[in-house]
Amino acid sequence: MSGGHAAGPMAGIRAGPVTEWFAGHLPGVRPPLAFTPIAGGQSNLTYDVTDQAGARWVLRRPPLAGVLPTAHDMAREHGIISALRATEVPVPRAFDLCADESVCGAPFYVMEHVDGVVPRDEATVAATFDLAARATASYALVAVLVALHGVDPEAVGLGKLGRGHGYVERQLARWRRQWEQSKTRELPLIEEVHRRLAASVPAQDRVSIVHGDYRLDNLILSPAGEVRAVLDWELCTLGDPMADLGLLVVYWSEAGDDTLPLGTAPTRLPGFPSRAELAAAYAREAGRPIDELDFFVALGYWKLAVILEGVYARSAAGAYGHDDQGWRAFPEVVVRLAELALAAAS
Repeated sequence: MSGGHAAGPMAGIRAGPVTEWFAGHLPGVRPPLAFTPIAGGQSNLTYDVTDQAGARWVLRRPPLAGVLPTAHDMAREHGIISALRATEVPVPRAFDLCADESVCGAPFYVMEHVDGVVPRDEATVAATFDLAARATASYALVAVLVALHGVDPEAVGLGKLGRGHGYVERQLARWRRQWEQSKTRELPLIEEVHRRLAASVPAQDRVSIVHGDYRLDNLILSPAGEVRAVLDWELCTLGDPMADLGLLVVYWSEAGDDTLPLGTAPTRLPGFPSRAELAAAYAREAGRPIDELDFFVALGYWKLAVILEGVYARSAAGAYGHDDQGWRAFPEVVVRLAELALAAAS
């Protein structure tokens, strides 16, 4: 049982009302509850919740401030993982959704706590996974992504998750709007990459469920490297599956890379395949060509630059309620990501 903050004040949690809600919606809960923030994503806030019997859950809610319209939709995320439980894509079981903002200050939902390891940084990976497990995790990650892209959205009740076709055009428009709403300075390079991408959008030949932020540290792995759960579905929609592969390649740092989009890069350690090997594995597993990958890598770098600018703006405004100062380096990382996007788009 992990240590927590039993009934004490904590940013993003109203312990009394949330505990009362748990007791009324989840059978067998034994208050008081302990809430422990789970480090990781700079998006929705995530908490490990433990009761007095040692039972554990995970609670997700939006950031404390700076939430953009349509972002951080708890009901939507809850619906996605609920629907995917019937597929080959491993996701946590979703419990109830609370839309009553008086309980916690924002909507939230609760899902099961999945035992395993989140391969968030080099130290965790080095201590937990041997070379064979790192290779297993890499190809399991690819197999799960191919499985996700093979799910029939209509068959699992997600046919209205997004418009599907025209995905790249909507992504370019959406993230340009996000840039305008979140930017802390003028950066013409972002506009130049946008112009180049908008002028060369590949034809979209299929519609799949797109995770939107698929990467190694959004997985829970077994010590042997099997994928036990895929996390962080807030950017999920219907669209072009190549966007997931392009962004995965962006995140997949190699030895010698000097720009680390996430500030940490366990995939640089021995045992992980190269970006080219990872992409080739996807093509083999999916049985489809990946000729337009460079465009989607450029889109991934550009989108990530916009996202990190937003995280920087919200962090500077205190939206995440913690003392981590890593965000202070983001402005320089945003510039470098935009440069890499331009290179990939050229």
